Amino acid sequence: MTLLRRGLPWLLLAGLTWLVGYPLLMTLLQALGLGAESWGLAPFADLFRRPDEWQALWRSLWISLASVGLAAAIGIPLGFLFERTEFPGRQLLGALIALPVALPPLVGVIAFLFLYGESGFISRAVQTVLSLDHAPWRLNGPGAILLVHAYSMYVYFYLFTRAGLARLDGALSEAAASLGAGSWSTLRRVTLPLLAPSLAGAALLTFMTSLASFSAPYIFGGGFRVMTTQIVFSKLNGEDRMAHVETVALAAMALLALWLMQKLSPPAAVEGAVRGIAPARRTFRRPATRIALAVAGYFFAGLMLLPHATLILISLVPSGTWTTEAWPPVLNFENYQILASQPERLVAVWNSLWMALAAALVAVILGFLAARMALVKRGALGKLLEGAIALPWAIPGTVFAVALATTFSVHQPAVGRFVLIGTPWILPLAYLVRNLPMTGRAALAGLGQLDGALEEASASLGAGRWRTLRRVTLPLVRPALAAGASLAFITGLGDFVTSIVLYTYETRPISIEILSSLRLRELGVAGVYGVLLMIAGTAAFVLWGRKEVA
Repeated sequence: MTLLRRGLPWLLLAGLTWLVGYPLLMTLLQALGLGAESWGLAPFADLFRRPDEWQALWRSLWISLASVGLAAAIGIPLGFLFERTEFPGRQLLGALIALPVALPPLVGVIAFLFLYGESGFISRAVQTVLSLDHAPWRLNGPGAILLVHAYSMYVYFYLFTRAGLARLDGALSEAAASLGAGSWSTLRRVTLPLLAPSLAGAALLTFMTSLASFSAPYIFGGGFRVMTTQIVFSKLNGEDRMAHVETVALAAMALLALWLMQKLSPPAAVEGAVRGIAPARRTFRRPATRIALAVAGYFFAGLMLLPHATLILISLVPSGTWTTEAWPPVLNFENYQILASQPERLVAVWNSLWMALAAALVAVILGFLAARMALVKRGALGKLLEGAIALPWAIPGTVFAVALATTFSVHQPAVGRFVLIGTPWILPLAYLVRNLPMTGRAALAGLGQLDGALEEASASLGAGRWRTLRRVTLPLVRPALAAGASLAFITGLGDFVTSIVLYTYETRPISIEILSSLRLRELGVAGVYGVLLMIAGTAAFVLWGRKEVA
């Protein structure tokens, strides 16, 4: 029993290494020529000689940096507005304005297409008002990608800024004011330096998310390819070895960027910054100022929720009834009836639900076990376990999709390779790998805040390890595990980047069905699928928030 207990952490590490690290290793070996006639670095030299590959690398980099700048320009002022000022409706609007984070990437992209695309509501309205013969703009290329990124990622800066401001010590601002510093000087020399760790965390999260972005470049990119779309197109064109080389290059760039940004980031905590009470929200005496702030808050909330409203409206438009009019002439629930009456269309809904749920449950179990053993064992083994559950966060989804397709398309049980491509298990496995950082980090945070004296008290009262775990530990970390499970479920439910590489017709998830409906010009049906994902994501986000509050 003791031998088993001592060996369990190593068994878990071996399992996580097989799950996370082994597919990446196999991709590297395939890029070097495993199973091919030639072996060596020649394909890597080809990659760096091809101008299109350099272009894709450079575009991935500058799009990610520009996304950080745009998201910061939107999210930081909104964070200050909703955290530092008091106006009617602030609490409700502050929650609504964070809802884009619950919108799956592909659904957000589709909503922008319906809203600002050539046939979208805004462009049709402008065309009608100005009596134009054609749409006033085309939503494609880098501008469209940055627009979607700024909308979907400003929430990171908004939430991190609010969290950072809520933890600041108000006495520091009061001390600065008593020494004669004005509002601008206090902001520049006191508040922003104390917020630097939070802003650096938001910047890192935005950069890595943008680098891994696939939906926006795939839908709006056209000939403007970044590395994530370049990999998929190479694979579709039959250039498997080049796809492997591109995958290794993107993974290396992601890890290098993560290392650089962590080196350049300020310390995670500033001494003395979180003591005391946060500054009271500023309440303006003049009614006109309060009304202006409320109007600004409602305007921004309405602007950010326009994509959600657009999806709901599109889902009510029957196919073939909306052509050139600025507003759909017919609105009814026909698309919902079609979805409910045709079992074939519900297959994608069922597939997404069970695969996302299964992946989230297994990710919670593995994440909790790895976090628990990492905190108990500490040392090198603890760091290896933490690294194993954190690695998928730094690696773009496209990389893991190609890595899993490479590893599990061959039957070689002796070296840990099995044929899973074409089976119902490959997509849940892909979702599980991508979910591990969310559940693992949530478990680490929950267990890290746990008072060890409680478990010692349970043991001193005669409770065994299993009973202590079941009656003391798990109930106390349940909110953190629920938060991780909710995020993992949302991510799996709306996944597009790994699904488009690994799905089959029988295992197609909702995201693939949305793409198929768009290609068939069934815009309303695509809207219904989008609404279902939006409702599920919002429900999970709200439940997570309630757990956090609890």
